[in-house]
Amino acid sequence: MEKQSIVIRPMNSDDVPAVQKIEVVSFPDSPWTKETYVHELCNNHFAHYFVAEKNDVIVGYIGLWIVVDDAQITTIAISPESRGNGYANTLMDFIIDYCKPTVRQISLEVNVNNYHAIKLYESKGFVYGGIRKDYYGAGKDAHVMWVRLDGEKY
Repeated sequence: MEKQSIVIRPMNSDDVPAVQKIEVVSFPDSPWTKETYVHELCNNHFAHYFVAEKNDVIVGYIGLWIVVDDAQITTIAISPESRGNGYANTLMDFIIDYCKPTVRQISLEVNVNNYHAIKLYESKGFVYGGIRKDYYGAGKDAHVMWVRLDGEKY
């Protein structure tokens, strides 16, 4: 794995086209639209979205909603040509540190067949919380995973 530093910064509406390109190749069955991202950035006061840049090129992104003291990761993806460099790991560390001052727990859904992502989330302390049947479409289930940031146990 080639370790390269990246810059993580808040996503803005100018970033949406680059994010959308990564979205479509990462999630071809149900990509979020450009309008969805613009709505999240401009109208959802619970939303927090960030991009990862390498040499001024967006290589990945992550988003979450924070409601009171709970957070849910809504999306995370790395461009195919940038995968394997630890960028998803760096984004997850960033988001956990971002949440620690005010968030009690973080949840997410992940495709039951996405073994690389599940392994990453487990390495960050996420634990299995159940199955959401057909979450990604007919026959495409998701694991619900949680991590506590307040030191409590499930």
